[in-house]
Amino acid sequence: MSRPVTGTTSTAPTARQVWTRVRGAALVLALVLAGGLALATIRSADSHGALDPRSAEPHGSRAVAELLKARGVTVTLATTLAEATAPADTGTTLLVTTPDLLTDTQQAALRSAMEGSTGRTVLVGAGSASLSTLAPGVAGAPSAPVRERAPACTLPAATRAGSVDLGGERYETSPGTTAEACYRADGLPTLLRLPDTGSGTGDTVLLGSPDILYNSRLDQRGNASLALQLLGSRPHLVWYLPSLSDASATDDTPADGTTGNFLALIPSGWLWGTLQLALAAVLAALWRSRRLGPLVTEHLPVALRASEATEGRARLYRKANARDRASSVLRTATRTRLAPLLGVPVQDAHSPDRLLPALSARLPETTADPGNLLFGPAPADDAALIRLADQLDALEREVRTS
Repeated sequence: MSRPVTGTTSTAPTARQVWTRVRGAALVLALVLAGGLALATIRSADSHGALDPRSAEPHGSRAVAELLKARGVTVTLATTLAEATAPADTGTTLLVTTPDLLTDTQQAALRSAMEGSTGRTVLVGAGSASLSTLAPGVAGAPSAPVRERAPACTLPAATRAGSVDLGGERYETSPGTTAEACYRADGLPTLLRLPDTGSGTGDTVLLGSPDILYNSRLDQRGNASLALQLLGSRPHLVWYLPSLSDASATDDTPADGTTGNFLALIPSGWLWGTLQLALAAVLAALWRSRRLGPLVTEHLPVALRASEATEGRARLYRKANARDRASSVLRTATRTRLAPLLGVPVQDAHSPDRLLPALSARLPETTADPGNLLFGPAPADDAALIRLADQLDALEREVRTS
């Protein structure tokens, strides 16, 4: 026999229960964050971006920079436009890693420096956003995949290097433009050399993709040979990595439409990792969430008297001040029981137009208002709810005895 309930009950989980459920996931998340921060701290001193001559990562360029230094070439890293354009002379090669990130103002200043120099300028991955300014007479074409390609030209550096890994941007020259085109993809070159036109301007080399400069590809095919010949033809190499910290970059927006916001500084790998973690969190929430399906019967572990279930439900209604819900349950049950006694179909038991006329015909002189009892408003307080329950019982007894 179960004991009577002496206090109020609640199905809401307590704070202790909530913490017990989530502490495992919170601990795992804290460990992941701590590990990520530790790993980022350890690697931050030696890790740099792609094409950085200081980086030993697969997409870094430390290997080619060290080879150039071993051959007597002075390599200077520049992160601002002023540093990149200062040593513009016949003994200098200027490598611009991402020319499309330069703003219109920066491109114009760089073009002016190129026109006043007799050195070489190498533009890596230059697209339509920068070609019109930095390489007049050349237009970009849809990119091609990076793969092994043969020179198919007479450029000495290309013929000595042989097959290399090239692709990316392809280039088209306008009529009258003199250029040496190599490593074609579907008929269009991925390496283009624009020679000195005789006006004092040094030659310009357009490289469709940066793969031959990567540490991971330098020892494959003729990549190292071509990279060293293109970048090591002069005794001084200025390696220009455009940076958002450059004061000249704040004059206007980059030519490719990007802005210098915080998200632009986050590597794409971290963005994809965050997206995957968010997707995993959503899937975990769907997995652990409550599924609202159809009701199923369940055998109770103990015998529970109907009076105890009624009392427990009544306490829940009282705790929530749900007098409207309680009165609706009482009236619905009474109408359902009265309908068969009055000869009204059960499906019409909750229709005042069908139930009330039958009740009036059965009890023509009843003192209570049956319409207000069976279909009236919710009681204003607990006393009115108790009075309503008594009146409904009395009305049902009166119908049964009439």
